[in-house]
Amino acid sequence: MKTFLCQCGNKLHFSNSQCVVCGLLLGFLPDDVQLSAFTRNRFGNLQASSNGRIYRQCKNYTDYNVCNWMVPFDENHDYCQSCQLNDIIPNLDVEQNKQLWYRLEQAKRRLLYTLYKLKLPVVNRSVEPDTGLGFAFLEDQVADEYGNELTVKNFVSTGHHAGIITINVNEAQHSSRMQMRELLNENYRTLIGHFRHESGHYYWDRLIKNSAQLMQFRALFGDETLDYATAMQDYYAKGPKQNWQNVWVSAYASMHPWEDWAETWAHYLHMVDTLETASDFDFSVSGNKVANPLVASGQHDQVYTATSFTHLFNDWCRLTAVLNGLNRSMGLDDAYPFVIPITALDKLRFVHQVVMETSEL
Repeated sequence: MKTFLCQCGNKLHFSNSQCVVCGLLLGFLPDDVQLSAFTRNRFGNLQASSNGRIYRQCKNYTDYNVCNWMVPFDENHDYCQSCQLNDIIPNLDVEQNKQLWYRLEQAKRRLLYTLYKLKLPVVNRSVEPDTGLGFAFLEDQVADEYGNELTVKNFVSTGHHAGIITINVNEAQHSSRMQMRELLNENYRTLIGHFRHESGHYYWDRLIKNSAQLMQFRALFGDETLDYATAMQDYYAKGPKQNWQNVWVSAYASMHPWEDWAETWAHYLHMVDTLETASDFDFSVSGNKVANPLVASGQHDQVYTATSFTHLFNDWCRLTAVLNGLNRSMGLDDAYPFVIPITALDKLRFVHQVVMETSEL
């Protein structure tokens, strides 16, 4: 994630909605993948300082302030590209849900930013009703069946099905997410991590299923036709595969080839987003300047794909060593508590290859 500049010269961050120096309204332009300041033109319309075009605020920006994205003025829609993807939003009659929705939207927009930068297809369900991308933010249903004791009546599982990514609203509650992290013995569990992981399932359907890449996928990840329900039951009953650290990027990746792909995909998105951030801050490690992996190169051949991944991964290894060291100095958990074995590295390289072949990077 890069930073941006206001027309007054102040540095802006992706989630900002107002410049703290000049006070101008800010909005993200998905058509330009740019955060811009806005002024009113002589007709009273919002004009972007970055490109001079006219925009409107997303309805979720004006009504709830959970969004900071803009809609082109001539587009016949009240909602921005991000909010158009919402299939179900949290129940706003529940007092805390507006704050949780805000956190969910922040994580979702950060995912979309990376997808746009990678030039991956993002198609909403009004265009493709059966397979387009959509988001459902749901919460567990509870019933007061035993006096004052609330019991879970219907548990919402975070997951993906036929283009719809479902996120349990509790994942936006920090204490609930940390409780699940401890319960499941996970050393990393974040809201953006959920979005990136579930997007991996979506893109498996779009980029791998029924494609020429399927056989190479199976050679690396295994046979995805293995019964998923049985694999899931085995994982939660017996734990991850023995010596999973030597084969998979995470314990959860050892459950089933689909989860292996989704975990690997999520790690790739972790890498490119964090490296862009480091590059934007002109970060160097031991004299090695971190390169931005989200800059269009104009090259698409196999040699460039291979060398660009090697450069990306080397930058990542150097950067995460620093990040982890800094966190330890502050008494915090490692920012990236993973070690990438050689087989997982080959899978990451395959994800890079798929992305490069799909996009124009």
